[in-house]
Order: sequence, then C-alpha cells, then structure tokens
Amino acid sequence: MSQWTFHGGRLAEARALYGGEDWLDLSTGINPTPWPGAKDLAVDWQRLPDEMDLQELEREAASYFGVDPTFVCAVPGSEIGLRLLRDIGVMPTAYVMPAYRTHADLVMPRIALEPIALPWSSGSLILANPNNPDGRILHRQVLGEQLAVTEAAVHWLVIDEAFADTVPEASFASEIGDDRPLIIFRSFGKFFGLAGVRLGFVLGPRSVIAAYRAKLGSWPLSSAALVIGTAAYRDRAWIGSMRSILPGQAASLDAVLAHHGLEPFGACPLFRLIETTDAAALFDRLARHSILTRPFDENRRWLRVGLPGSAEDLVRLDRALSDV
Repeated sequence: MSQWTFHGGRLAEARALYGGEDWLDLSTGINPTPWPGAKDLAVDWQRLPDEMDLQELEREAASYFGVDPTFVCAVPGSEIGLRLLRDIGVMPTAYVMPAYRTHADLVMPRIALEPIALPWSSGSLILANPNNPDGRILHRQVLGEQLAVTEAAVHWLVIDEAFADTVPEASFASEIGDDRPLIIFRSFGKFFGLAGVRLGFVLGPRSVIAAYRAKLGSWPLSSAALVIGTAAYRDRAWIGSMRSILPGQAASLDAVLAHHGLEPFGACPLFRLIETTDAAALFDRLARHSILTRPFDENRRWLRVGLPGSAEDLVRLDRALSDV
C-alpha cells in the first residue's frame, strides 16, 4: 500500500497494478459533486492573468470567509501556501496528530502532540480543523485558549481549514487581525470539488500577506483559477444547498460501513476514517473491485473512505465490502 499512503489519488498507479478502467476513487476528501458552473465560463487563455481579476477573487473569497480582503492572499493551492511558511519566517515546531502529511514535513525535528496536550506554549504550532484524516473538530474555546497562549509566548498558531467549508461554524477566520499571531489556510478545490483548479488562500496579518505576495511574484494564479474561483464563491445558493446535502450523504456512507462491521468516525462529511484489524487486506480487496481508498503508514489499522458521489457508487462500495 506504500505508494498510496502519502496523499490520496494516484489512480494511474492503481490501474497499472490492479488493472481495470472504471475506477471509483474514494481516496481523497474531495467533494464528488463539483460546482457545476465551471464548464459555462469563458477563459481568455491568450492574455496574462489580470491583477484586478486577482483582487476581485480575493474580495469574493474574503467576503465568504468573513474577513477583510487585506488579510487574504490567493495561492496556487493551499499545499504550496503551507510549504512557503518557513520561507516567510514562520517555523512551526510542533503539529497536532494525527495530521495531514505536509504538517509533519514542516516540523523538523518532528514534535507531535495529542489534542489533549493543548494549549501548548513551547513554540509555533500547526493543526488542522476539521482534522485530516480523522475528521476531528476542535471547539472554538480550545482554539481561543491556544491562541492566547501562543500570543503570550510570542509564537504563531497556524490552522489548516481545508475542510472548514463543510462545517463553517468550525472556522476561526473571524479572529484574524494584525494584532494576532494567527495564520489560516483555506482550500477551494475540496468543497467545490475542483481540485485541479489548484486554488487556495492564506489568511493572516497584513505583514504575512505582504511576505506571501513577495514570494509568489507576478501572476501567481492561472486565468482559469481567477474566473472559476470568483464565480464559485459568488454562488451562495449552490454553497448553501451543498452544505445541506453533504451530511445526509455522509450518513448513508456511515450506514453502509456499519452494516459491514466497520465503525466510521469523523465530523467532516467528505470522508470517514475506519479502523480495522487488517486495513491492508481491506484496501487490496476494494482495489480488486476498482475502488481506491486511502491507507496510512502511521497506523496500519486505518483506512479513509471518501464520500461516494451517487447512490450507484454507494451500492458499488456496499457490494465490494460484501465480497469476502
């Protein structure tokens, strides 16, 4: 399973090893029902991306996040934004486990904390909320206590909110300000189901935003990312509808997993984590049915299952789990 433990995806490698063409990719936390408006938008591929279009995107995103636009910088994917942290002088010295693989990569030597260890005052801290891969959500009181301790110790609190669109009440974005050592990352592709756009955002004090702009230089985003992102954030009707639909779809996934003796856990509706005695065997069994899931190096009993995009896909998963 090792080639699939770093990130979700890598469907081509699964096809090469297991064969088959009609694969169901449940290895990521990407919304299987993408925002439908992208196909109707016109993109001018001949001219360079316009600075005013970038500013318009950031204004729309800022309004959606509930922050002032001067605290927002668009980046070509939140993964790149995270990896630029050290380049702008913010050096996390610990992460909260279990964690997104990139968080661990940013902390050298690696200091991993259990959530029960918060608040932590010995250095800058990075965590995800909602968390990946277990879907844990830390309450605002916990985050507020951590921010107060971080501020008193003259460190930084970095929060990865890649999955916060599904549970907006979990977002800590309202606390962003010039007087707060708080940086938040947001992802576009996961909730809007358009990961290929490669669009994310950094929220933070204006000094941090200026440092990011200096690192990114001119034309940080493609014209397509500017057009698609701006239009999608304006589509509040679709956003509201999707937020109401996803929990029901997640509940249907829970029921299928539970029917097969697999207890799902997590509060993010885009994926569920299951623990089983032999996750490798389950991964292999599903792959032989052309269903890709996400295994983990750090815990060989874990398997993360993304949200099926249709009733037919859910039935397909159910049947594959029945084939013992």
